[in-house]
Amino acid sequence: MTLPEIYNQFITGIQQTTALEFIAVASGIVSVWFSQKANIWVYPTGILNTVIFIYISFKGNLFGEASVNIFYTLMSIYGWMLWLKKDASNKAVLKIRYSTTKEWVLNLLFFGVIYLAIYLSLSYLKKDFAPGAIPAGDALASASAYTGMLLMARKKVESWYWWIITNIASIPLYFVKGYVFTSFQFVVLLVMAFVGLVSWHKKAQYARD
Repeated sequence: MTLPEIYNQFITGIQQTTALEFIAVASGIVSVWFSQKANIWVYPTGILNTVIFIYISFKGNLFGEASVNIFYTLMSIYGWMLWLKKDASNKAVLKIRYSTTKEWVLNLLFFGVIYLAIYLSLSYLKKDFAPGAIPAGDALASASAYTGMLLMARKKVESWYWWIITNIASIPLYFVKGYVFTSFQFVVLLVMAFVGLVSWHKKAQYARD
């Protein structure tokens, strides 16, 4: 695809963006902004985003991404509960922390299992049921997002590395499906993920001292 073709598809996609997609994108960006601040509002705004994207993903044959958003919704409820827990002095029990070596290994195994499960499932579905599916891209974006969400709920700094992978994979994935505004969202979220990584790194360093 040439640059003029990409530009024309971008303009057409923006013009065809529905109000529902706009709300989903806006709430997603707001949710990531709250996550940078480690603010509890990351979860209610995130749930609004994921519920809408469950519908959008199924509509676009992005079944891996649909499963991610279902997982997002469940993990948002889980994370919301964890982040709300207070100790005897009314301070948050959960602190921003780095993953241990053991946790890193478990995180990589979790990613690998999810990636293979989604890739193999979509490869099978692509043959007869979902010819528009993109197994490798969808599996990468989805598995990294699963891992990122799990670590975000536990306030692990490394969650941002997985979000960076998710955003990079999702930009072309949604663009080729015609969800141009959503694709643009992931460009914004990619930049915000780097900012979030730096912010949480500083908070984790402070928490360790």
